[in-house]
Amino acid sequence: MTQLDLDPHPPAAGPGTAPQGRVLHLRAAGVSLVLDVPATSLPTVVHWGADLGELSAAALDDLVTAGRTARANNDLDVPQPPRVLPEQSWGWSGRPGLSGHRAGAAWSTRFVPTGVHVEERAEGGRLGLTAADRDAGLTLEVEAELLPSGLLRHRATVTNTAGPGEQPYEVAELALSLPVPPVATELFDLAGRWAKERVPQRRPLTFGSHVRENRRGRTGPDAPLVTALGPAGFGFRHGEVWAVHTAFSGNHRTVVERLSSGATTVSGAELLLPGEVRLATGEQYRTPWVYAAWSAEGLDGVAARFHDHLRSRPHHPRLPRPVVVNTWEAVYFDMDLDRLLELARAAAEVGAERYVLDDGWFRHRRSDDAGLGDWYVDEDVWPQGLHPLVDGVRALGLEFGLWVEPEMVNPDSDLARAHPDWILRGGDRLPPASRQQQVLDLGNPAAYEHVLGRLDAILSEHAISYLKWDHNRDLVEAGSGPVRAPGVHAQTLAVYRLLDELRARHPGVEIESCSSGGLRVDLEVLEHTDRVWASDCIDPLERQDIQRWTTQLLPPELIGSHVGASPSHTTHRSSDLSFRAGTALFASFGIETDLTRMDAGERAELTRWVALYKDVRELLHTGVVVRDDDHDPSYRVHGVVARDGSEALFAVVQTGTPDGSLTGRVRLPGLLPRAEYEVTAQEPGNDPAVRGGRDLPWLATGVRLNGRTLAAAGVTAPAMQPQQLLLLRVRRA
Repeated sequence: MTQLDLDPHPPAAGPGTAPQGRVLHLRAAGVSLVLDVPATSLPTVVHWGADLGELSAAALDDLVTAGRTARANNDLDVPQPPRVLPEQSWGWSGRPGLSGHRAGAAWSTRFVPTGVHVEERAEGGRLGLTAADRDAGLTLEVEAELLPSGLLRHRATVTNTAGPGEQPYEVAELALSLPVPPVATELFDLAGRWAKERVPQRRPLTFGSHVRENRRGRTGPDAPLVTALGPAGFGFRHGEVWAVHTAFSGNHRTVVERLSSGATTVSGAELLLPGEVRLATGEQYRTPWVYAAWSAEGLDGVAARFHDHLRSRPHHPRLPRPVVVNTWEAVYFDMDLDRLLELARAAAEVGAERYVLDDGWFRHRRSDDAGLGDWYVDEDVWPQGLHPLVDGVRALGLEFGLWVEPEMVNPDSDLARAHPDWILRGGDRLPPASRQQQVLDLGNPAAYEHVLGRLDAILSEHAISYLKWDHNRDLVEAGSGPVRAPGVHAQTLAVYRLLDELRARHPGVEIESCSSGGLRVDLEVLEHTDRVWASDCIDPLERQDIQRWTTQLLPPELIGSHVGASPSHTTHRSSDLSFRAGTALFASFGIETDLTRMDAGERAELTRWVALYKDVRELLHTGVVVRDDDHDPSYRVHGVVARDGSEALFAVVQTGTPDGSLTGRVRLPGLLPRAEYEVTAQEPGNDPAVRGGRDLPWLATGVRLNGRTLAAAGVTAPAMQPQQLLLLRVRRA
């Protein structure tokens, strides 16, 4: 580790002179991050993008000089580059990095470095910088780390160092920024709604600000997830892309700003409600991590960096992701022991490995309008407790899991009647109801300890391996404490603490982040849980796109996807079992339908799909996700390629009726260009080939082509009907 001790009060640099400091060059996985770290101001990002190779100190100095901004008419006498924390005191005319004040004062800062700590590694490295503004009574810490995956992450901490008699410092926003070069002219992010999460949208990158705010108190169905910038038309497999993700599960904001000076910056931050963070002397506020990815190979390259990082974490799931059977869309609130055990026996017969009892097992919970908060096994429904079901499930060789929604409360519950003061609210009135429920104030220590105690007791009493942790409403007018101060910030941090404490007490229990389906999906919640439920909609036609875009951030093993019933619970659309199972296959596979009502043929087919998942899950959950840019809006092509290029599994999906009468060629990207591959239809996902590919000899016999040819020319798809898919197994010859 290298430490640079900088003079906190150096002489100001004159026009045309460079401040004394250091230029830092970090490299990892084909990425270079070059930071100019002067002694008189906060650092600037000189380059974030393609690996520049080994550069001497002199070359780095010249790189800084070569990138200096030219002076324009009516501009600053000495042009200033955007710093990692933009400040108006340096002439920045855009959004400031720190917005706040101390009773109207200290609203504009000029931080001067007081210390720099640099850790250079074989792959990547870390910058830690401290700075102070003595006039404002503030100190700042900046952390920037280039991870071995090539992913960059950064965060900042501000501390109030004013004397005890001074007014508190109120933080409105704290956000670090990254520059994006002028070649980026198009912006991409995601929108959506419940049951149709993660819908892509694009727009030209014009002057002004593109601001995505989330005030739901959870990540939300319409969160941008990943905000990407690149040249017009960038896609999955082509185009240079710069992308960011704000890792926070509460209110948050992502901003892309292009100024008339030509500077473009992108930032992410927690969105703080008025007065939510007021720092007394000695107190500090730390931002969430913001993750940033650069790729020369389109959105797939960005996704690969996120996936590599997640898989490198020490706590990333290492055991094979089990086949889950969830009871919700099978029985709903019907908590009949015999029926539930019959479902468990059917689950074991098709090859399931984990059984999850969903909503309805606790006191007063005969429908969704009562009982939330009363986390006791319902004695009227379960006179012997859950033990007969848990023991019966485990005797079949299945793990047992349980649904909970600990952050919520029904007004019609013993808990709400006993502790109405534990409900988040803006005043004497309750917020508008949603799903007949309100939100518990986990920032209240008594409420927090109650919830922790009840969950701990349930997990201690029963052999539970898994919690499906739901969160079914937004935080609206979420006031906390006696004065009902804004409480989303404290609530979000309290949930993280609650998850961590339960995992520490019960280390063998895995937790799924489920929030009305996929409404709490971000990298920070995945530091405290083990997978996400991508959407409450398991209609495979909708899931094709939901999963397609969820993998922009998360690898398949962290995304729950189940085989549902036909017609679908949410859309009432009918679909073949092969389409439902083939869609769920490319994730963490499960089943959510009443197996006892399936006929023998359907159960036999589902058994074959379960067997295929077990055969390919190591490939799917360690390989590289690839997606082809659509040549026809009625087709989707996606797959997973082994990291060594030895094999792959692709899905050719027909979502609608093609524009032409002839089927087209579909490309299979991501394989080793010079390697020879055998391509064959994969059972049981070859059903469309049997029905629609009778005139395609290669589907019957297979074909041998090299990776370059498969990526460029591809193979002809069979004539399929809408809502069908074909699986292709690719093995190196």
